[in-house]
Amino acid sequence: MTPGRRTFALCGVVAALVGLAVGHFAATLIAPASSPVLVVSSTLIDLAPAPAKNAAIAWFGTADKPLLIGLVTLGTLGLAALAGVASRRRPAIGVGILFGLGLIAVVLTATSPKFGSYGFIPGLVAGTVSAALLAGLPQWIGRAAADDDATDQRALQRRTLLGSLGLLGLAAAIFGGARAMRQTSGPASAMPLPNPATPVPPLPRGLAAEGITPFRTPVRDFYRVDTRLNVPNVDAADWRLTIDGDVDRTVHFTYRQLLAMPMIERDITLACVSNPVGGPYAGGARWLGVPLVGLLGRAGTGSGKADQILSTDVGGMTISTPLDAATDGRDAMIAVGMNGQPLPAEHGYPARLLVPGLYGFIGATKWITRMTLTTYAEQEAYWTPRGWATHAPIKLASRIDVPRDGEELDAGDVVVGGIAWAHDDGGVGRVQVRIDERPWQDAKLGPSGGPAYWRQWFVRWDAPKGEHRLRVRVIGANGDVQTSKPAEPAPDGASGHHQVTVSVV
Repeated sequence: MTPGRRTFALCGVVAALVGLAVGHFAATLIAPASSPVLVVSSTLIDLAPAPAKNAAIAWFGTADKPLLIGLVTLGTLGLAALAGVASRRRPAIGVGILFGLGLIAVVLTATSPKFGSYGFIPGLVAGTVSAALLAGLPQWIGRAAADDDATDQRALQRRTLLGSLGLLGLAAAIFGGARAMRQTSGPASAMPLPNPATPVPPLPRGLAAEGITPFRTPVRDFYRVDTRLNVPNVDAADWRLTIDGDVDRTVHFTYRQLLAMPMIERDITLACVSNPVGGPYAGGARWLGVPLVGLLGRAGTGSGKADQILSTDVGGMTISTPLDAATDGRDAMIAVGMNGQPLPAEHGYPARLLVPGLYGFIGATKWITRMTLTTYAEQEAYWTPRGWATHAPIKLASRIDVPRDGEELDAGDVVVGGIAWAHDDGGVGRVQVRIDERPWQDAKLGPSGGPAYWRQWFVRWDAPKGEHRLRVRVIGANGDVQTSKPAEPAPDGASGHHQVTVSVV
């Protein structure tokens, strides 16, 4: 008895799932980023224009990457189901479609160096395994049903279900094995961090008002925005930091050598260039690291023509940092610690570049492994040909945390509060709030964590009934006033006043 269309569709889906599982396992052994679904998803990210990336971050936040991976996976399984149906009458077509899906990953890895020299293997393995399963699975179901004298569709469905469940269990076991292998090293096995040679006093206690962002961001809550679909699992014992390019000598540093150097610790606020006005992609933490100028000094200045540091992460991602901003005394560092612990894998373990006052896309390379002194004319980083700026200091910004936009409030005493940051000389000077069209009024500031750190603020408002608009702006200690002119995140950061509308009853 010939299996029906649904049976063949299910065979296509199961064959693809097992193929993806085997390909993912192969990627774990070769290069995790070369897992077929990640390859396709990563390529879509690279091809997406800046407006599309900003829209994805605005709509989905940090869930944008899992959503993209899920959509790519669902699309693959949908095509696999069609391949299964096609193979019912023309087996070669269905098998060819599944093998072709694997070849897409092969071609994409072959055209990009970030997947490694052997990054094509997982896609080839996935295509071969899924095609072979689709070629054999329907025949096995039909023969097994015939052996049992099965003459009705329900018998075939039972055989299909049992075979599919067995193969899905195999796929789950393969995925689980890959996950276990990926967790064999990382921050949990990192060496203890040294004490800083130049410690800073304990961070003051921040404002405790409900709803206002904590003065220090817990590591678990610190934002993460990058192009990586998988978090690199770097073994610190094998990791090296290389400084080359226009230098007197190429130098290399191991993780152990970095930890043996004099360390500084600093309280620094980081912000993502994709952060919209009033957005969540900023965080304050205490960082521990080696001063960047000392490391660059060991390599020497070369010809002196270099104007950028082209840094590269373990997966080949490149970021360009203005050399003058990294060496002007602003406590730029190669950070190894965050809030008293080794860097989490999500935030760059074992080491990351950190240049205060620059947006992360030009000053905070995670999982860094190379710094090349060169010129902007000679080499472009990942973001430059995509239309983003090469010089992007963090703009003055402020945010209203409470009340929320659209919130309904009781008339009377209301706390309006939030955070603000200004990385120009001196940090935050004042924060001002405007209610409707009344004059700007100064807010009360929380404690200071230093010029590179954000400040909490609040005002008490005797709220009358009605609809009201609240706005906030920050004024730097040097007198610079946050602009009201709106701008999108691309190419050098969003600007404008954050405002919320509330209803008082």
